[in-house]
Amino acid sequence: MRRGRFRRKALVGAVCALVMTGTTALTGCGGEDPDAGTNGVGKLPPDRIQARTRAAADGAAAVRLAGSVTAGGRTYKLDMRLKKDGGTGSVTAEGATFQLLRIGEELYLMADAGFWTGGAEGEESDTAAAEKLNGKYVKVPEGDPSYEKFTGFTDKAVLLDGLLTLHGTLSTDGRHEQAGLRTIRITGDKGAGGTLDVSLEGTAYPMLLSRAGGAGTLIFSDWGKDFPLEEPAEDETVDYGKQLPAS
Repeated sequence: MRRGRFRRKALVGAVCALVMTGTTALTGCGGEDPDAGTNGVGKLPPDRIQARTRAAADGAAAVRLAGSVTAGGRTYKLDMRLKKDGGTGSVTAEGATFQLLRIGEELYLMADAGFWTGGAEGEESDTAAAEKLNGKYVKVPEGDPSYEKFTGFTDKAVLLDGLLTLHGTLSTDGRHEQAGLRTIRITGDKGAGGTLDVSLEGTAYPMLLSRAGGAGTLIFSDWGKDFPLEEPAEDETVDYGKQLPAS
């Protein structure tokens, strides 16, 4: 009887030795459970992890995202804080940096004089006008062609819906760490369709996104942390009416 018990113990030990890879072990083989103390999403199939993290992102009151996005042949460097009723932050494209502020439907853009003159020598009157806009919050009219484009950078729902999409067949790619938090990585077409690191601690928020085709990398942080959105002072604001000046 005792000999049979020892034989079974030895057999279990041999099987555990075979399945041990790196620091990961099967629960019950004497190794630590990699999901111990986590939110449990690491045990889910990749499609359910993606659904869980999308729901978490949609339900969050606020988020900060920073990094780069390539779209339409242009690369945009973003550092934006977003919530349901607006957002604020900076965008850099083609060497020009501008600040955006949206409160409800009201959208403001702040940039230096070079932005408004296209960075080139212009007519004297144009240069003078650009200098007056330097460092001012310029109200973007809703009828202006740039309104929809700029608004997209400040719209949490629109921006996340367009970004948090992996292409191709989903799979998982191990455990990782981002900003001191343990994450599970999901991939589209083994990384060719993008990768997304999802937090294993607390709420299953997206933490790090690498877009398909090398089209940018974004870090997500400050999930659920509110921030103020205040209209700029009147003496810091310029209202151009129905259309912005050419830039």
